[in-house]
Amino acid sequence: MKQDHIEDKRHLRSMITRQKLLDAAKEVFLEEGFQKATISQMIKKANIGYGTAYVHFEGKEDLLIVLMEDVMKLFFKIAETSFRPKVKQEAEEIIYKQAKSFLLMAEAEQDMMQVFEQAIGISSLVSDKWKTIREKFIQRISQDIAYAQQNGLARAELNHEIVARGWFFTNEMYLWEIVRKEHLHSVEEIAKTITSIYVTGLYI
Repeated sequence: MKQDHIEDKRHLRSMITRQKLLDAAKEVFLEEGFQKATISQMIKKANIGYGTAYVHFEGKEDLLIVLMEDVMKLFFKIAETSFRPKVKQEAEEIIYKQAKSFLLMAEAEQDMMQVFEQAIGISSLVSDKWKTIREKFIQRISQDIAYAQQNGLARAELNHEIVARGWFFTNEMYLWEIVRKEHLHSVEEIAKTITSIYVTGLYI
């Protein structure tokens, strides 16, 4: 029993240390950007030992990947919105809400997303992680399209995986424009326009 208690305390201490390091990494990434940030700065800011830090993470890429996963979970919650429309208009309303929420999330998480974009362009590890995240979104969209096709709402002759890929890439392009503050129109207008084109092309 005592051994279990020691193990629990050790596990808790380990979790706290890991979180301290992640919080410190986030601060350093936001201050320095991906390229200039170093794991030494993060360890110093977290006020933990080097040996302890390397038990949890091999380097700054590992830390960024965990931070990226945390942020993208927020985006994925939007993609997981229940999609069971009965008619085309209902489908369009759900899709518009998803697109708008996705792009608003890009605006809200702009600073960290800028760091992710830098890292995707530099690190093959982070780039591969982004591809995995992207595929997860495409798979989820593909399921929704297949549902609409099976229920006679969408054109059955279209390959739902190709359509899903096209829809995600459209959203992703605008996501990065928003992150870079290069978008010329409001999030609402962008979401409304791309949804309208997408639904018109896919739905019956």
